[in-house]
Amino acid sequence: MAPLLSGLTVVEASSFVAAPSAGLYLAQLGATVIRVDQAGGGPDYRRWPLAPSGDSLYWEGLNKGKQSVALDLARPEGRDILTRLATAPATDLFLTNFPVEGFLAHNRLAQRRADLITLRVMGRADGGPALDYTVNAALGFPGITGPETLGDQPVNHVLPAWDLLTGAYTAFAALAALRHRESTGLGQEVRIPLADIGISAAGNLGMLAEAMLAGHDRPRIGNAVYGAFGRDFTTADGKRLMLIAISPRQWAGLVQALGIGPSVAAIEARLGLSFANDEGLRFTHRAALEPLVEAAVRTRTHADLVAAFEPLGVCHGAYGTLAQAATDPALVTENPLFSTIGHPSGQSYPAPGAAASFSATPRQPPAPAPRLGEQGAAVLARLLGLAPAEIEALVASGVVAQP
Repeated sequence: MAPLLSGLTVVEASSFVAAPSAGLYLAQLGATVIRVDQAGGGPDYRRWPLAPSGDSLYWEGLNKGKQSVALDLARPEGRDILTRLATAPATDLFLTNFPVEGFLAHNRLAQRRADLITLRVMGRADGGPALDYTVNAALGFPGITGPETLGDQPVNHVLPAWDLLTGAYTAFAALAALRHRESTGLGQEVRIPLADIGISAAGNLGMLAEAMLAGHDRPRIGNAVYGAFGRDFTTADGKRLMLIAISPRQWAGLVQALGIGPSVAAIEARLGLSFANDEGLRFTHRAALEPLVEAAVRTRTHADLVAAFEPLGVCHGAYGTLAQAATDPALVTENPLFSTIGHPSGQSYPAPGAAASFSATPRQPPAPAPRLGEQGAAVLARLLGLAPAEIEALVASGVVAQP
């Protein structure tokens, strides 16, 4: 964590990945983020992966450092409390992925507080549902992922990229809306549709324009890197490496480290071109270049290649597993990003804090996720000014749930 946003209070009513990750990023930078869930847990409360206890590692990962209030939102009293929390004078931002219409509609909330900022993560801009996996399917990425021999069979990836991008964009939009309110005094609803994040990313990368101008999708190319020289190769001791040369320095270093300069020069002479400063040419003629690299890598061990690559700035990475990454000193065990903390599941394991490091602000260890409803009484007293007797009555009636 880093206390750059200390003093900022965010009320979050959300589930799944995109909206909770936005709250997580704000919490990791010091904001007080109060997550409000249905009593007994929302739709993501027991989502896989699970700890041995059956608790969701997913939930406790996305809610680190937050506070928790659990309400019976099926009852008018519970919905009223959430509405009051979202519009409380001390609340700076309201973050949700609840439907556009309903008791949390911005126009209803703004009647209580005119300068309210509502951050609404959505599936589609028209209010319809969408998940990362349906957005990815609609964008066509599964059709250009995987081996060339697959034909038209889609290949889904396992990383919810659009969810994560939407969460990060939402946190960014939150700070922009806050700055706007500071200068104008105006609140507003900021809508961030998952589908729009996906299609805009494809547009920003030139991929959408490419398909428009060509009239068709790019073909599958397996593990090759589109538009540059890059692919997986296997060493003499069976280690699989990803090698990529985008910049001229990376290409020159790779050729030198592998000792394939004369062979590359012969191909250049035959084709009447130079690969030195043109990554596109390296991609176009990868069928001629890849066998040279493959043969050279196959004769040397991983350790030998690393020793040759490092001084020359060659971009390389060994394929591994998440289980191996979990014990890798550079990635986890000696990385200051991680701290071993106790979690609500009863497990202790390394957890990441804020990914950014700030030279003027020391990095603080991450705080664990709360137990469901753990801070309910304290939040209701602080934000709504409820007396202990009022809170006790709400707990006794089941409107407010506690662990």
